[in-house]
Amino acid sequence: MNVNVTPLHDRVLVRRLEGKETAKGGIIIPDSAKEKPQEGEVIAAGAGKFEKGKRVPLDVKVGDRILFGKYTGSDIRIDDQEYLVLREDEILAQVSGIAKAASGKK
Repeated sequence: MNVNVTPLHDRVLVRRLEGKETAKGGIIIPDSAKEKPQEGEVIAAGAGKFEKGKRVPLDVKVGDRILFGKYTGSDIRIDDQEYLVLREDEILAQVSGIAKAASGKK
């Protein structure tokens, strides 16, 4: 996927990862009742913010899976795809390979 958007400073462009479509009991959840996922993949990242005249690089990079708050960031649409732009300090956690395996996701 090639997106021609470069976030500025300490912002990142995130593609939300789709949640499950069925509940534990096998009930199919319609799109209108689903909550937006709070997990995503970093598609593009800014160069970092300036502190005391020096650029501080971001802790996340393109391809990282992250967790973010429910009401953070700004939703945007690029080429019929929905993305989220948020600041690095709105990112709650970075999901590592061990956490992905433990949650059953690959």
